[in-house]
Amino acid sequence: MTPGPKAKQSGWRAVPRTVWALGLVSLLMDTSSEMIHGLLPVFLVATLGASAGLVGLIEGLSEATVAVGKVFSGWLSDRLGRRKLLAVIGYGLAGLSKPLFPLAQAPIHVMAARLCDRIGKGVRGAPRDALVADVTPPGLRGAAFGLRQALDTVGAVLGPLIAIGLMELLAGNIRAVFWWAAIPAALSVAMLLFGVKEAPDTAPVKAPFPLSLRAARSLGPGFWAVTALAAVFTLARFSEAFLILRARDRGLDLALAPLILVVMNLVYALSATPAGDLSDRVDRRWVLAAGLVVLITADLTLALWPTLIGALVGTALWGLHMGLTQGLLSAMVADRAPGDLRGTAFGLFNLVTGAALFIASGLAGLLWDRFGPAATFEAGAGFAALTLIWLAAARPGAASKEA
Repeated sequence: MTPGPKAKQSGWRAVPRTVWALGLVSLLMDTSSEMIHGLLPVFLVATLGASAGLVGLIEGLSEATVAVGKVFSGWLSDRLGRRKLLAVIGYGLAGLSKPLFPLAQAPIHVMAARLCDRIGKGVRGAPRDALVADVTPPGLRGAAFGLRQALDTVGAVLGPLIAIGLMELLAGNIRAVFWWAAIPAALSVAMLLFGVKEAPDTAPVKAPFPLSLRAARSLGPGFWAVTALAAVFTLARFSEAFLILRARDRGLDLALAPLILVVMNLVYALSATPAGDLSDRVDRRWVLAAGLVVLITADLTLALWPTLIGALVGTALWGLHMGLTQGLLSAMVADRAPGDLRGTAFGLFNLVTGAALFIASGLAGLLWDRFGPAATFEAGAGFAALTLIWLAAARPGAASKEA
């Protein structure tokens, strides 16, 4: 599908109001989550005595939980024709998880809180993405997904900045900062309830069970080409917790640990919408290839540049790769999935990539503990290079822009 003249002329300005509202919902919840996540790795290691390997296990299990939740919530949103309802349940669960973090007394308690939060993300993610696809014309999908991702990432910038300010005001009391994170979470749920409407033409469909052979066949080879490519790509991008640990390893002060997420997400937020808009105008494959090259550069910088400046530069490059690729992958799924099975498609896509992220984070922690931090990032660069070679050789149907 080639975008029409209106999409080319208007870009992100023509994105529907519902997408803007969903972006603001994401902004508020991500502000809350990153107020916690920016401090959580050092809270686990410095306060609760966890190892880097355990941090990787917690992060991997958390993302796997998201993936499993998404596959069933996406399918259910197709069956019910009620994408907003499931999004409200998901955001509500994430909000309710926030008070569990300041109450944690051991790593297992943090794991329980993270799993509760990630169950919420899993429930909301696929229905929300399907709703974005439902209300957006095909020629604006790159811009729409890029815009929603950019607003989400603005929250990921604000959250760590607020956490840094509160750490200063509260004399380094991490638990007190975690309590404050409940406020933007509550505002996010309220915004979703009163500011987002269901797509008017969404109707229930008899979607096949997502883990059945019938569902796999219904989604078609183009969808599975995108998903397979994304799975290998995801092996290269383990949890951002390791960026924070790398900066700490390079001498970053504990109170400034959230600064790493500020740097990453600021670049991410600034690049996501232009990258999505660009992908509506050119072959999406070229934008994805650029993101892979940037990721390889980021990993090698983090592995080989032995100063805090190097960690910050690598983190900024990591954010740029995210901006170039994450909204783009969602647009590719929307391009290739049947219109009445979008929820199922996003769910299965996230199940596969979530499993890959679980493996990636676990492997990253293992390499870190046994061979040192550089090995973690060198392995990431290797997987990114493998994905780039695959993309160049296979030229998958993912690049197509069919509706």
